[in-house]
Amino acid sequence: MKTMKGPAIFLAQFAGDAAPYNTLKGMAKWAAGLGYKGIQIPTWDGRLFDLKKAATSKTYCDEVKGIVGEAGLAITELSTHLQGQLVAVNPVYDAGFDGFAAKEVRGNSKARTKWAVDQVKMGAKACRNLGLDVMVSFTGAFVWPFLYPFPQRPAGLVESAFDELAKRWRPIFDYCDDQGVNVGFELHPSEDVFDGVTFEMFLERVGNHPRCGINYDPSHFVLQCLDYLEFIDFYHERIFAFHVKDAEFNPTGKQGVYSGFQSWVNRAGRFRSLGDGQVDFKGIFSKLAQYDYEGWAVLEWECCLKHPEDGAREGAPFIRDHIIRVTERAFDDFAAGTVNQAANRRMLGIS
Repeated sequence: MKTMKGPAIFLAQFAGDAAPYNTLKGMAKWAAGLGYKGIQIPTWDGRLFDLKKAATSKTYCDEVKGIVGEAGLAITELSTHLQGQLVAVNPVYDAGFDGFAAKEVRGNSKARTKWAVDQVKMGAKACRNLGLDVMVSFTGAFVWPFLYPFPQRPAGLVESAFDELAKRWRPIFDYCDDQGVNVGFELHPSEDVFDGVTFEMFLERVGNHPRCGINYDPSHFVLQCLDYLEFIDFYHERIFAFHVKDAEFNPTGKQGVYSGFQSWVNRAGRFRSLGDGQVDFKGIFSKLAQYDYEGWAVLEWECCLKHPEDGAREGAPFIRDHIIRVTERAFDDFAAGTVNQAANRRMLGIS
């Protein structure tokens, strides 16, 4: 059995223009001071990381590792969530997602797609240069706007969407395979791949590619009323990364899963800081230990109420106290005897 690593923290929600949140060195020192052992780096934030440079320069990657290591930390994974989102975009979201792309490709969907694919590939190459074997991302979405089928979806619409999604990602997976890097997708509402069923639809179409996996985040499953513990039973072999994020779902006589277009604080389903929501983390950490998950436990903080600094401060001990140091022997080993096949056969009545 294997013990997972942690605690670690995803930097995206904490980065800012003021020190210490505006440089990698500052954020590494800040995270270490809170008790974290690792950091997950958003590759789109130029204040912290130069993705193009990391993909082309081993020297730069050694410098990045040096900065992080000087703070006593490790890099857990690189994140290409925003770029992965742009690998597949339904036209209804063109304007909304254009802001994720480089200025020179905005307003040009074909150029933006090519840019996004190149970015994700650079993420894989940067992982290799950093000595990492996991990158976390989003799949993007063609068919999400048609989630609720009224009027009924035209025959073949969903299949066409997933065929095209797989067509775009399969070459990326092949490239990642060349780099020795797995991709863990955060299964997230607004992505075409948002639960177990859609993950299977996607996985089948990419030929069960070994580099295609999951960044497990139970918060999104709470909001979907999905059994997030049984999910681990089904997909543990494909769980490459773990976002530790809490959530709660409190339906009323006025709103449920869709939450009535309300702000986060007024939604029936909302994200919370660790320990403030409804996620059964003892069950999750136990399941992951049972299935030998040996990756990192990474805080992704998104809370509609608590201050981020408090969420970050509370997150490190919360994760540390939930990580199960797995046993190296069975509790009843003291009663075991030596192997004696002749005695075994006599006990079984086998002559």
